[in-house]
Amino acid sequence: MSRFVLPRLLRVTSFRFAALYVAMFAASALVLGLAVFLEARSALRQQMDGRIEAETAFLTAEFHAGGLSHLVAVVAARGRGVSALDYLVEDRDKTHLAGEMPAVGTLRPGWTVIDVPNASEDGGRPERVRALVSDLGEGLSLAVGGDLGQLTDLEEAILTAFLWTVGLAAVLGIGGGALLSRAFLNQVDAIAVTAEAIIGGDLARRVPVRGTGDDLDRLASLLNRMLDRIGVLMDSLRQVSSDVAHDLRTPLSRIYQRLEGARTHARSMADYQVAVEAAVTEAEGLLETFSALLRIAQVEGSSPRAGFRDVDLSAVVDGVADAYRPDAEDAGHCLTATVSPGIIVPGDQELLTQALANLIENALRHTPSGTRIAVLLTGGPDGVFLTVEDNGPGVVAADLPRLTHRFYRGERSRTTPGNGLGLSLVNAVAELHGARLDVESTQPGLRVSLSFRRAAMAQIERRDGGEV
Repeated sequence: MSRFVLPRLLRVTSFRFAALYVAMFAASALVLGLAVFLEARSALRQQMDGRIEAETAFLTAEFHAGGLSHLVAVVAARGRGVSALDYLVEDRDKTHLAGEMPAVGTLRPGWTVIDVPNASEDGGRPERVRALVSDLGEGLSLAVGGDLGQLTDLEEAILTAFLWTVGLAAVLGIGGGALLSRAFLNQVDAIAVTAEAIIGGDLARRVPVRGTGDDLDRLASLLNRMLDRIGVLMDSLRQVSSDVAHDLRTPLSRIYQRLEGARTHARSMADYQVAVEAAVTEAEGLLETFSALLRIAQVEGSSPRAGFRDVDLSAVVDGVADAYRPDAEDAGHCLTATVSPGIIVPGDQELLTQALANLIENALRHTPSGTRIAVLLTGGPDGVFLTVEDNGPGVVAADLPRLTHRFYRGERSRTTPGNGLGLSLVNAVAELHGARLDVESTQPGLRVSLSFRRAAMAQIERRDGGEV
């Protein structure tokens, strides 16, 4: 048995919300309309009864003032007017003396309904009149009434207008919901098409943005930003794979050549010992490289919520500078630290310590004896700025944009120890903390700065739910 499936438009959430809203509006409008209709009908009936009572009082007064003949004349005159009321004057013999209503037999004082035959040629249904009967004395009766048909027509007109209003509102509401749902479906289809293209391998495809600034446009922009980030990560992954294959080939080849040379040419245990020690040194370098790569991957894959706290960056900088000052003096360098006190940033203290240590180690490793290395930490309205600069030989301008790339080493640093991952780790730590890493040539020397902007730190605090 086939399963009944609603049309796609009816299954869209926005259409369901629109239909629910229209149903609720219609229900509330019906309740309100019923209350208005009953109130209007009551008001119309009260108005008619008031007119009849006033007219009855007037004619009674005219009778007492001028007698029967005067009453008959007044009734005849008012019956020809536009008062829209019906009259009847009859005597004790039930003889019709005046008015449009025929004699109907015994009339008892009070409210009653009188059927007046239709005077038209087609002899339609009789006119129903709501009348107030009064006893004038001397066997005379006066009846003043209003046509209930007119009241019914007004009630039907009010009800018809209300039903048309509710019906049109419902049709327009459903139609508007259908149009909105169609637009929603078009955008969803565009997102689905883009997703299918990306699944098929077209990583350059992006979700079209209509420029309306609505929720779907914001979602499309967010998805495009996510896809851009994924694209960058994929490019980085491909670059890392290529760099690993290229840069690790050389040390592995050296290990192989040393061991193969020892196996072929060694003549004593001393020769084997030299070859093994050289291989162990190369292997230790490889392990350090892999550790650095894993550390960078861990940092790039971390969430700011994973352990951020308020970090006393002033204490961190003082501590790292003091730890490296003896090594700097032994190497003939002059390491100074200028630190503004009490600077607090949200972050991971261990990672910030590692980043600063990498910057100082790079300066110590790639500058000659006698170089001055300065560490500066300042804070202001715009943010916090951590800088490590030296007056060494610096870096050529062409190398500056590539210093944060994994395994990249400039020509001047080829002969110094290292694996080209120090600044890559610093850059990863900076991105995790919402900071910006800048590398500048000071001629002579090099300046590396970490800029912690106030807006970025505030955004991290909001993401952390106020934990930092």
